[in-house]
This record gives sequence, structure tokens and C-alpha cells, in this order.
Amino acid sequence: MLEPAKLAALVYEKDQDPDALLRDFAGDLNRRGLRAVGLVQIGDHSGAAPQLSATLLHSGRQVRLFQDLGPAATGCMLDVGQLLDAGVQVADALDAGADLVIINRFGRQEREGKGLSYLIERALSADVPVVIAVASNRVEAWNEFADAMSCMLPCDRGALETWWSALAAHRADAGVVATAAPG
Repeated sequence: MLEPAKLAALVYEKDQDPDALLRDFAGDLNRRGLRAVGLVQIGDHSGAAPQLSATLLHSGRQVRLFQDLGPAATGCMLDVGQLLDAGVQVADALDAGADLVIINRFGRQEREGKGLSYLIERALSADVPVVIAVASNRVEAWNEFADAMSCMLPCDRGALETWWSALAAHRADAGVVATAAPG
């Protein structure tokens, strides 16, 4: 059986909410006794006064990712320092053991190899699957970044569950083979 991609891009349109989907999925995994770690956005970040925050899935702690630059400010108001601090907390949680890493968004920082992009490599190096929300208008940049190592999932629970089930089945098969093999 071919191993499913351990890196999944959850591709969403403007009218979809990947954050709620990922938050609910992580909560369900955690209730099943698995450990989903990562960061999922909360709040409104689309209006004139964004209130961008995120929840650390493994602790429930909320972190503010919005930098208030005043009413005349234009451009990105992401507080990169806060994002990187949250990333360190996710990395520590990954080191403590994880079944899945969830990254809130593939944005400009990640496209440039900054932001939380290092967590993807770190998780995959530790053989931990990763799912990341990718806006449909950033798919081309994602494909350049991921270099054909990911699968593309539509932003719906069924697709996410199918991907996760395929990974779990493959791991179970590999575990059975490894235990049944002679010494």
C-alpha cells in the first residue's frame, strides 16, 4: 500500500472557515486520545480593524497575532514576534510528543521560508503528519514551497477525515508488519 502524503494543504476559498474546521478536528482527535498540536486562528482579520489571534491547540492558550499600528496604518499588521513565540511553543509541544501538527496558515511569511515554515520540516522530520490551511489564491506558491510533497484537500471535514484515516491505516499496517517480522 502506497503511503499517503504526511503533508496536507487544506485549500479554502474566501467564504470558507478553515479555522473552525481545523479546531474541531483537533478537538476530536484529542478526545480520541491522540495529540494534535499547533496553532489555529480565531477572530476577524478581514475588516478595517482586524483582531487576529490564535489558539495553541495543545494548551488552549490564546495569543494575539495582530500588531496595532494605528488607524492610518496600511499593509500587514501581523506581529511576527508573537507568531514566532507561538511557533516556539508549538515546537516544544511537538518535542513532547504529537500525532498531528496543525499550522494555521500558509502566508507571506511561510512563502518566504519564514514564519512557521520551520515547523513543517521539523514535524515531518519527526515523522509527524502536518496539515496547513492554504488560501486558494496561494496554491501556486504552496506548490513551489512544498515541492510536490503534499496532497491537496478541499476545505471540508470529510476530506480531512479521509486523509487522516488513510494515514492511520498505513501506520497500523506498518506496525503490524514490523511486529510480525522476524527478529
